[in-house]
Amino acid sequence: MEEDRPLSESGKAPGAGNTQPPFNMNHYATKKSAAQSMLDVALLMANSSQLKTVLHSGAQHRFYAPLIALLSLSISLQVAVGLLLIFIVKYDLNDVKIQPRLHTMNDAATVFVFFTVLINIFITALGFESGGGSVLFETALAQTRSLNFTEDV
Repeated sequence: MEEDRPLSESGKAPGAGNTQPPFNMNHYATKKSAAQSMLDVALLMANSSQLKTVLHSGAQHRFYAPLIALLSLSISLQVAVGLLLIFIVKYDLNDVKIQPRLHTMNDAATVFVFFTVLINIFITALGFESGGGSVLFETALAQTRSLNFTEDV
């Protein structure tokens, strides 16, 4: 019976006119990590610019120390996520022996991204006023978008 036959990754029964090549997890993970890395670089640049603005404002700003701490922590977490993504892409996802390690690294990257989002929400909430014009730090949105790329390896 065809209903009892296992389905391939494309959703068709093996040998049932399936002309698509098998799904390459390594290719998928590489593209996924590259896309997230681009988003992380954009957020890293935004946080660096914000840190520069806060440092130029001086210690007279009401939230100077918290903003310096939060921005530094956000940048550190982004660097850690970037390094984890490099290591994840380096390994062969089809190798069953290292899949638990890759799964752990992917989970760690997801947790770091989550905390980066929270930190950037606080950075946005604290905001920053300079020269009469309000400059809000709107980086949480960019990092939230990168969450879509860390669901699974």
